[in-house]
Amino acid sequence: MVSPVLKLSPMFAVPVLQTRMEGCERLNSELEALFLERESPEYRNPTPSHHPQAETFESRFNLFRWPEPCVQALRQFMLDAVGRAVIQTSTVTPEELSRLRFQNHTWFHITRYAGSFVAHNHPLASWSAVYCVRAGQAVPEHPQSGLLRFFDPRHGAQAYLDPANAQLQAPFALRPLEYRLEAGDLVIFPSYLFHEVAPFYGADVRITVASNCWFA
Repeated sequence: MVSPVLKLSPMFAVPVLQTRMEGCERLNSELEALFLERESPEYRNPTPSHHPQAETFESRFNLFRWPEPCVQALRQFMLDAVGRAVIQTSTVTPEELSRLRFQNHTWFHITRYAGSFVAHNHPLASWSAVYCVRAGQAVPEHPQSGLLRFFDPRHGAQAYLDPANAQLQAPFALRPLEYRLEAGDLVIFPSYLFHEVAPFYGADVRITVASNCWFA
C-alpha cells in the first residue's frame, strides 16, 4: 500500500526581516559620537518600563525628532525599511500605506560591561526595529555576549520534549531565535514578540537604536 503524501504547512509563522546599511561606517561614527556626548541625565528616559541598570543607558523616546543630519539619515533608512516590511508581509498596498499616519517612538541604548536588557515586548505598537551602531567587542569565552534573542511565542510548545520533537527543523524548532548584530544591521519584527539582550561582556560599548512603530 502506498503511503499518502503529507502536506506540510508552516502555520503561525512570525515574520522577522533583516537588512543592512551598506557604507555605514561614517554615519555610525557620527551617531556614536553624538550618543556618547548625550549620555547624560538630560537625555535619559525619565520613565523606564523596567528597573534601570547602571550599565545600560536608555535615552528618551524622541530620537527621530533630533535635527542632526546623521539622526535624520538613520530615520529615513529605518522607517523606510519598516514600511517595506509592512508591504512585504501584508496585503497593504504602497498607496494604502502612504495614506496612513506613520508614528514612532525611537531611542538609543549604550551598553557597557555586564549590561543587558530584560525580556519584554511592545504591546502598544505593531512593528519594532533594532539597528546596530556599534556591535561591541566579541568575547570568545562568552559566546552569547550581547545577543539579541527572540522567544518562541507558541506558549506551552515546550511542555513536553522527546526525541521526536526536540530537534524539529526551522521554522518549527522549539528554541529561541538569536542574532549577533554587526554594525549596520537592522532587524524588524512584530512588536508582540518577546525579546531580550543577553549580558554584554566586551571591554568597550555596544550601541543600538530601537524604534516602535504604529499606523493610523
